[in-house]
Amino acid sequence: MKKLFFFAALLLTGMSAYAQNVQLHYDMGHSIYDDLGGRPNVTSTVEMFKPDKWGSTFMFTDIDYFSDGSAGAYWEIYREFNLTKNKQWAFHMEYNGGSTSIEHTAIASRFQHAFLAGGAWNWVSQDFSRNFSFQAMYKYYFKGMGSGAFNGFQTTAVWGLNFAGGLCTFSGFADLWYNPNVNGKLIFLSEPQFWVNFNKLRGMDGVNVSVGTEVELSNNFVFNNVGINNSFYAIPTLAVKWTF
Repeated sequence: MKKLFFFAALLLTGMSAYAQNVQLHYDMGHSIYDDLGGRPNVTSTVEMFKPDKWGSTFMFTDIDYFSDGSAGAYWEIYREFNLTKNKQWAFHMEYNGGSTSIEHTAIASRFQHAFLAGGAWNWVSQDFSRNFSFQAMYKYYFKGMGSGAFNGFQTTAVWGLNFAGGLCTFSGFADLWYNPNVNGKLIFLSEPQFWVNFNKLRGMDGVNVSVGTEVELSNNFVFNNVGINNSFYAIPTLAVKWTF
């Protein structure tokens, strides 16, 4: 799921900063794909990032909603410890897990608890308008519903680009991880986002709202109406975000 590390620049500058945002996405997957008719309509995301002199902590929670209530939740939390003085190399530890359901089919599933550990390389441009991070990690899945415990790996690339004087932001991530229970034993997930930041408009200083879109690109990740996750999907959203 989502883990958009929008604040890598703050980490690398070493500033004692705190940032968080709340996002609301209208998901169009149920309208585009016939086999995703049971997909939730709306997702809310809450993200928090805090760097310190030792490294950084990041966490987020996604909650999916149908018109009559919540459909499931997912969350991740990571901690990075700096390994070099320039803070480009870090040791990365992470947990993720959650649960979801598919309406009208009586199908419910849990994201298996997973623990990840490995290395991270973080880069930011001199003007802090561009950042990139790459992580290579060992991934351990604890025993879950319908699947035993197993070992694997995950690679993650994260990017951010501010342009047009900060008016626009292009950011996102791409994950590739091992799972022996899917075709090809690999799952791919990427969620590029594009935002227009209102606080960069004349007379809108302090109005920290952004509007934009996200496109969920996935293979072997999204479950269809009958509980099978062996297809590629490109699912756009309409989104709004408030940054604190």
